[in-house]
Amino acid sequence: MPRSALFEPIKIRSLSLNNRIAIAPMCQYSAVDGCMNDWHLVHLGGLSLSGAAMLTIEATAVVPEGRITYADLGLWNDRTYSSMSLVVESIRRWSSMPIGIQLSHAGRKGSTEVPWKGGRQLPPTDGLGWQTLAPSRIPYRQEMVAPLPLDRQQMKNVRDGFAAAAIRAARLGLDFVQIDVAHGYLLHQFLSPLTNRRDDEYGGSLNNRMRYPLEVLDVVRSAFPAQKPVSVRLSATDWFEGGWQEEQSLAFAYELQKRGCDVIDVSSGGLHPDQKMALEPSYPVPFARALKSVVQIPIVAVGLITDFDQAEAIIGTGDADMIALARAILFDPRWPWHAAAHLGGKVRAPLQYLRSEPIRFRGILEPDFRIDVSSL
Repeated sequence: MPRSALFEPIKIRSLSLNNRIAIAPMCQYSAVDGCMNDWHLVHLGGLSLSGAAMLTIEATAVVPEGRITYADLGLWNDRTYSSMSLVVESIRRWSSMPIGIQLSHAGRKGSTEVPWKGGRQLPPTDGLGWQTLAPSRIPYRQEMVAPLPLDRQQMKNVRDGFAAAAIRAARLGLDFVQIDVAHGYLLHQFLSPLTNRRDDEYGGSLNNRMRYPLEVLDVVRSAFPAQKPVSVRLSATDWFEGGWQEEQSLAFAYELQKRGCDVIDVSSGGLHPDQKMALEPSYPVPFARALKSVVQIPIVAVGLITDFDQAEAIIGTGDADMIALARAILFDPRWPWHAAAHLGGKVRAPLQYLRSEPIRFRGILEPDFRIDVSSL
C-alpha cells in the first residue's frame, strides 16, 4: 500500500506531530463559573487517547463577558486556571498527545442559553445573562438586545485579557494556543463590514477592520513562549452579500503570517443568521487551498470531513496541510485508528490498549512509551 499522506509527520515551530489529524475545539457548555470539572476530564481524556496528532480545548473566554453561554470555559483568574490545571495534569499522566487551547471572546453572540435549552439570548436583567459588547451597536438578530460598542478602554481590557490568558496557558504547559477569529465571534465581528460600522481607526477600510484582531495576535504571540505555536481560526467568508469574503481573507492571512502566526485553521460562516452556506462534504476546502497560495505556514481544513479517503485526498493533493475533526470524532472516538487501518498508517496508542489491535491490522498501533506505567 502506498504511504499515507494523512499519516506523515509534520513540525510546527518546536511541536512535532506524528500525523495530520487535529481535534478541533468543541464547546461543551458544562463549566461552572468558567471552571472545568469532571465532564471535561472524561471528554478531553477520551479524545486524548484517539490517536490524533493534537487536541484543542474548546473556546475559552478571556473575560467573563466573553463567554457564549454562562456554562462556557474561562481562563481569566486563578480559579479557572486551577480547575483547568487539574484536568490537564490528569490527562498528561496517561496521554502524550499535544494539548492546546482556543482563546475567545463571543462579542454580540454572548449571553445565551445552552443549546439543549434552546440557545436563546438571555437579557442583561436575567441572572445568567449580561450586557454584550461588540464593535458596533448591531444585534445578531433584531429581537436581541443590541450590544454596546466597545470603547478604547474596553478594547484594551479585552486585548489584555487575551494576553493574560496566553500567559496562563503557558503556565499550564499547553503546547499551543489558537485565537478565535471565526464563526461570528468578537474578532470576526471586527473584520466583517456587516458588523463593524465604526468611524475610528478600527472601522471602515480593510486595514482598519483588521487592526484589532492583529493587535490581539501581537499580544498573544508576545505573551506565549516563542518556541511554541500560535494559530488563528478564521472564517474565510460570511456567506452573505456585503460581508467578509475570500479576497479579504487572503489579505488577512498574509498579515497573520507576517506577525508570527504559525497555523491558520480555515472555517467559514457564523456571522449572519441568514447566511447561504453550501453545506456539502469538504465545503471549506477550496478556501484552504486559496490561502495556501498566499502563505507558507500550515493550513488546516475543517468542515464535514468524515471519510478516510476524503481526508487523505485533502492532504495528498496539497489542498491543506492538516485536517481538523469535531463531530466526526465525537461519533467515532477512534476515527484516527480506523483511518490508519484503512490507509495503512500508524497511530500512537496507550500500552493498555495494544492488545485490542485486530490481527488483520497488525502494526497500526504504536506503543506510547512516553507515558510511564512502571508505577502501576
